[in-house]
Amino acid sequence: MRTTLQALLAPDLPALQFAIKTVLGGGMALWLALRWGLEQPAWALMTSIIVAQPMSGMVLQKGLARLLGTLVGTIMSVLFMGLFAQTPWLFLLALALWLGLCTASSTLLRSAWSYSFVLAGYTVAIIALPALSHPLGVFDQAVARCTEISLGIICATASSALLWPMRVERQLADQARAAWHSGLHAARATLAGDALARKGLLEILGRIVAVDSQREHAWFEGRLGRQRARAISGLSQKLLMLLRISRSVRRQWQQLDAPEAGQLQPWMDQVQAALTAADAATLQALRPQLLDASHDPQVSSAQSYCLARFALLLDTALAAGVALQAVEQGRAPVEQPASLTPHRDLSLALVFGARSALAFLTVATFWLATAWPAASGAMLLTCVVCSLFASRENGAQIGMSFMRGIFLAIPVAFVVGEILLPQWSGFPMLCMAMGVPLFLGALGMAKPQIGATATSFCLHFVVLISPLNRMQFDVATFFNSAQAMVIGVGAAVLAFHLLILRNPVWHGRRLLAATLHDLVRLTRRNLRGAESWFGGRMADRLLQLARHYPELPQQARSRWDDGLLALDIGDELLHLRLSLAVAQVPLGAQQRAYLEHLEKVLQQGPAGSRSEALVEPSTALLQALQQQPPSDALKLAQGAVVQLQNSWRTWCRQQEEHHGAA
Repeated sequence: MRTTLQALLAPDLPALQFAIKTVLGGGMALWLALRWGLEQPAWALMTSIIVAQPMSGMVLQKGLARLLGTLVGTIMSVLFMGLFAQTPWLFLLALALWLGLCTASSTLLRSAWSYSFVLAGYTVAIIALPALSHPLGVFDQAVARCTEISLGIICATASSALLWPMRVERQLADQARAAWHSGLHAARATLAGDALARKGLLEILGRIVAVDSQREHAWFEGRLGRQRARAISGLSQKLLMLLRISRSVRRQWQQLDAPEAGQLQPWMDQVQAALTAADAATLQALRPQLLDASHDPQVSSAQSYCLARFALLLDTALAAGVALQAVEQGRAPVEQPASLTPHRDLSLALVFGARSALAFLTVATFWLATAWPAASGAMLLTCVVCSLFASRENGAQIGMSFMRGIFLAIPVAFVVGEILLPQWSGFPMLCMAMGVPLFLGALGMAKPQIGATATSFCLHFVVLISPLNRMQFDVATFFNSAQAMVIGVGAAVLAFHLLILRNPVWHGRRLLAATLHDLVRLTRRNLRGAESWFGGRMADRLLQLARHYPELPQQARSRWDDGLLALDIGDELLHLRLSLAVAQVPLGAQQRAYLEHLEKVLQQGPAGSRSEALVEPSTALLQALQQQPPSDALKLAQGAVVQLQNSWRTWCRQQEEHHGAA
């Protein structure tokens, strides 16, 4: 309640600007739709509200995604009606399957463009359900909906671009610098073995994923936006490398005995101080000193590996600083790095698609059994809510927020649509009657805490009013529509509650299985883009594991440790392959034999009985490496082989401790 009152009575300047732009864009769309005599002007107004975003790039990207999804949905609606117009039950079954497929696809895509699948799902319902009673008019319905939706997109985009434009690319620089600082802080905390390293790890992973997700919006903001979008990919890649190498340095440090660690402690202190200072000159000056120290014949091999990794860590920190400058200056990297690849969960997508299809079939069965005229509105609302929220793990909570918006919209729409508007006439009076509630709703949309409820209020307020050139006022029709809304959204929320993955232990097992599959692929995957591919997927999985961590029983919380150890093994594998590629040593047969054996071991998974499975192949590869001319890259490769063996042994022993001997 306090958040709502603050949003309505004491809004900040950005919220006021967003509300004004939203109302003006919607008003322009409604005026043009009425002026041109479109069949359902309300759809133009609703579209301008749906695509409203605080950033101009977001509006354009979301508008294009909505337009693409609308076109696909329009084609499918005409196809379904042409095939199944004579058999409504078969049409409803086909629509349910299409809705489930679109929901599953939007879950798998994990991109801003997934909104296209959302629109492709419920656009079929918007066009085809009203045409069931007169299927010959489906083509006219399709053309009308496309026209109205396109008009809403154009008006919302123009309003966002012309009035107080807020560009995503201008905020990318600040977000990138914050992510860079978090990366250096997380690296320093990892080196020190800080107790808060887990929190720092989650913070930097969250920032990397958040910054990288803005690239698609910035792409639509001109040349500078596209340049910064490319530079963001490079920064994300470098920060993931910084995280990976800092953890590898810490693992190497833990292999030192007490006297060896004591000898290298001054170097550790200098590296931590350089990362804290975040000064390029300091990092650059310290790097050659570390390399010289690693060549000292008086240090042990373990100390030499550690010093070489210190130097590599500083190299990566310097590269991250250069990538940050590229983002701030709007300068794309010479070689375009691969973007982060999110984790895609097929099982989760199938569950979310199934609950969309079943929710729609439930309401469709109710309509076939009762022949209630307003049931088409209920089915339409079920399609819309399932398409929007079924692909989210907190879909039930968002659905309830959507329901609250409906309950708020019903009394306001009744006062405006059934009491005020019958006494008023003309477009200015219509704008006054509808503009005030929509302006207050737009103020709420600017607050993430109440955004779902406020958006639902605005959309259903427009639906219940249904502005036309020749308004029709009927209290019975109004309450029939209100009941249909409640039933439709209620069916979707019920499906969200009944079909949900409530077992975080099972969720952790699936993430572990997917991680092992990626590790197997990493033994033979092309190194180009492998860092972003593996790092992005692991960042996504670790964030999911952290979200479920508090819900896990104490004995099952080892899934988080499984994720970290899998990340370490993947990092060392990448490190080994990159080092061997840089060293350019003629080890084709030995390297291939080692990677083939590693692939077989990873396919079997960690277990106590397999803790020593990498001893023999590691010994053979190390002997082959020692026969080659010494180099820094070769030294890093030797350290990676040792760390791979140690990390695998640790993971197997942990499995035995928590789950028993295999």
